[in-house]
Parts: sequence; structure tokens; C-alpha cells
Amino acid sequence: MADKNQLRVRLVTPDRILVDQTADSVEVPSSSGYLEVLYGHAPLLAELAPGEVRLHAGVRHESHRFSVARGFVEVLPERVTILAESAMKPEEIDLAAAQKELDHGHKLWSEAGDDAEKYAHANEIIREAESRLESNKEH
Repeated sequence: MADKNQLRVRLVTPDRILVDQTADSVEVPSSSGYLEVLYGHAPLLAELAPGEVRLHAGVRHESHRFSVARGFVEVLPERVTILAESAMKPEEIDLAAAQKELDHGHKLWSEAGDDAEKYAHANEIIREAESRLESNKEH
């Protein structure tokens, strides 16, 4: 159980549990923008967007960051569960692979023609790659 006024935060991917700890607050990228969740937040279910999850905890206001892509976030008054298709610590990001993914997304975008689904797919790849590259820059 979380300490008084602290959230229990879990960040889970199909491969592993990246985070299972308490935090004072957590910032989560959703499809409608970033959410900041504090203890006592109203229940919420949102689609996870590519971006960075930030956990803020401790007396020294330590911050932990994770690059995430696609999934869902469930917010309850005392708990936040993030189910992500992929998630990485900034130091785990392969910059060359992320740049290659970004280039591939731009190529798909330029070849999409009039196909809205192809544009959407290309934009998703581009957002994920840009998020990884940006997350690693701050590391």
C-alpha cells in the first residue's frame, strides 16, 4: 500500500515490469496531451501516446523518466497503472536505431500519397522515434 499522499505507480510492458514504486506525482503522455496525476486523482482510463513518463518522488524531488509508446493508463485515487507496448529508460535507447526509425517514418510519410491510413501509420512511427531521441537528449 502506498504511503500517505503517495501514489503506487506500475509501468508494465509485455516483457517486464519497469516500475513498481511509490511517487508523489506522475506525468503521463495521453492521446489528448500530458496528464499530471497526484494522490487522490479521480478515476480515469486514457490511451497512452508516445512520449515520456516522469515519476517525481522523495524529499530531494528525484525524477525518473521512461520513454513509452502506445498502450493505456489507468488512474485510481491511490494508484496509476501504465500498460505500454514498449517502454525504456533513457540509457537503454539505441540512438542509431531511433534515428533509423525516424528516417523510415519520414520515407513512409512521403510515400503515403492519398492514403490516410498510411499517413497515420507514418506519423505514429515518427512520433515514437522523435520521443525516443528527445528522451535520450535529456539523459
